[in-house]
Amino acid sequence: MDGTALAAKLLDETTSRAQQFLADAGRKPCLATVLVGDDPASRTYVKMKMNRSAKAGIESVRNELPDTTTTRELVDHIEALSAGPAIDGILLQHPVPAQIDERAAFEAIAPHKDVDGVTMHSFASMAFGDTGFQSCTPGGIMRLIDAYDVDLTGARAVVIGRSPILGKPMGMLLLGRDATVTYCHSKTRDLPEIVAGADVVVAAVGKPEFVKGAWIKPGAVVIDAGYNPGNVGDVEYAGAAEAARLITPVPGGVGPMTIGVLLAQTVDAAYRRAARS
Repeated sequence: MDGTALAAKLLDETTSRAQQFLADAGRKPCLATVLVGDDPASRTYVKMKMNRSAKAGIESVRNELPDTTTTRELVDHIEALSAGPAIDGILLQHPVPAQIDERAAFEAIAPHKDVDGVTMHSFASMAFGDTGFQSCTPGGIMRLIDAYDVDLTGARAVVIGRSPILGKPMGMLLLGRDATVTYCHSKTRDLPEIVAGADVVVAAVGKPEFVKGAWIKPGAVVIDAGYNPGNVGDVEYAGAAEAARLITPVPGGVGPMTIGVLLAQTVDAAYRRAARS
């Protein structure tokens, strides 16, 4: 499943919509990024997202805070961005330093600017099939599934991972499309047997090659949402590819779609704000 090609198509669509928004509103859609501390990987991710924003015709405003920032200071900063009239979407790069309550920081993002889909409001919207913003990685996975005509109706889907911005919303989106969803994690008993019965497997556990190729049912669809050092996913790719009908590579599968959805939802947020005003 070629996430790079599909993300490129999504970026083209987003660029056209951003250009139309500029023509209609007289300004570009605007994404504010917030980076706390000086983690090299996080800095690289933010720079990449800002570069992609620029290519799509989206203005980006970079906010950098020191690694000594407290939860209160970060919440105050995000609340100011949430109230800012020039900002359409807010992205808090995670993880944040250990002294910060990440959930409190996420919840400071106004729901109508939560283009990364990290707030409890966005999770509820996903669970109830409302029109809020999707968590970007699960949203990107659903676009991949649709692009490859995977029929989810009645399918047995296993999600391995339970994070609030990946595993849990992934299951909600699959359930909303009439799949029968089982949540698993690294401590699940008899995990190989559970995975062996799955028509769709989403691996988001954060452990390299945790899901073995021998577990995969012939003809299954395998989505590897993991990314570990050395460009290694959460699935043992070579073995899984022998059995799977469709499988995402790492890199080049889920990752590009995550950024694509972030930018698309930023343009969505700009249009929604303009409509309200």
